[in-house]
Amino acid sequence: MSGDIRFDDQVVIVTGAGGGLGRSHALEFARRGAKVVVNDLGGSVDGSGGSSAAAEAVVAEIVKAGGAAIADGASVTNDAGVAAMVERTMSQWGRVDVLIANAGILRDKSFPKMEIADFAAVLDVHIMGTVKPLKAVWEIMKAQNYGRIVVTTSSTGLYGNFGQANYGAAKLGLVGLMNTIKIEGAKSDI
Repeated sequence: MSGDIRFDDQVVIVTGAGGGLGRSHALEFARRGAKVVVNDLGGSVDGSGGSSAAAEAVVAEIVKAGGAAIADGASVTNDAGVAAMVERTMSQWGRVDVLIANAGILRDKSFPKMEIADFAAVLDVHIMGTVKPLKAVWEIMKAQNYGRIVVTTSSTGLYGNFGQANYGAAKLGLVGLMNTIKIEGAKSDI
């Protein structure tokens, strides 16, 4: 299509890109010329388990369509894994232009029945799983004097949803994070 916004020669990291919204982001960025890091732990919706199959399937789709992509199976909550993902991206392509912080899990239960561990796990993946990749790419984007960050939030953060106190708290927390980094990144065109 003519008039498409293009991302040729740009490098995009998409977390939680093995399925759903993240997969859509990865495929569309690739279609528009970006080199894409498809990050997905490959766990179930509640965050348990893990397999690189989902990320590798998205990479295969991108490559089959003529694009460039690599799979990464790091948990966004793991400092070493996130660092390795960003180091690998830099050694492969030398830059990071866009971070789509999309990884998330669900552990839905009404608040009285929800275990603290389920609350903490959701906060960890959504909040710290955004903070850690963001922190890992920030100095790269600052040195480039360019970067774009997209954070996946939800109306549940503003309006609530039965059984999702953990998810709602995490998603509204991301709005506060996003609004602050927008101010702090402005001078570096982030």
